[in-house]
Amino acid sequence: MKPILFTFRRCPYAIRARLAIKVSGVDVDMHEVSLRSKPQAMLDCSPKGTVPVLKLPHGAPLEQSLDIMHWALGQHDPEQWLSPDPAVQQQVQELIQQNDGPFKAYLDRYKYAERFPEHPAAYYRAQGAAILAQLDARIALHGFLCGEKPGLADMAIFPFVRQFAHVDKEWFYASEYKNLRAWLDQLLESSLFNSVMQK
Repeated sequence: MKPILFTFRRCPYAIRARLAIKVSGVDVDMHEVSLRSKPQAMLDCSPKGTVPVLKLPHGAPLEQSLDIMHWALGQHDPEQWLSPDPAVQQQVQELIQQNDGPFKAYLDRYKYAERFPEHPAAYYRAQGAAILAQLDARIALHGFLCGEKPGLADMAIFPFVRQFAHVDKEWFYASEYKNLRAWLDQLLESSLFNSVMQK
């Protein structure tokens, strides 16, 4: 029995899990789910009902996207997304924590500003943009977040930057973050990304 990934096409957490599985070449069955009508097989595997979930032939399911990324890359990492350098590993961890914590919170408030009427959308955008500025500065140094080629940080973070950009593309592509814009476009145009986004 092959592992089964319960996924949702546009979810950034699910996207990054699929990216790692795809690049690793590990054979996994992809099950696209409707978030309004979650399949019982998924809920039996993971009662919390969020995607992605990786059901393994043996052992507990993996319910966190980063765990799924590490699981796949731990089997085969042909593009060397995982750095052997402890200093780089620390940078990667800090960048992903910033993305999954404060940046994701600002993204949600910016995207769904009507649900958070304490501030206008522009306020939440400015909070998120402060983090975008940090990413832009890192990319300006080497081309990617932690070096001269894409790594775990890039692949774990860009699906969220994509979502942020999509809230107001005109604003994003007129913004001062030219390095970040070029980085995002390069990753969005990659054959890897397009292969995991096919319907």
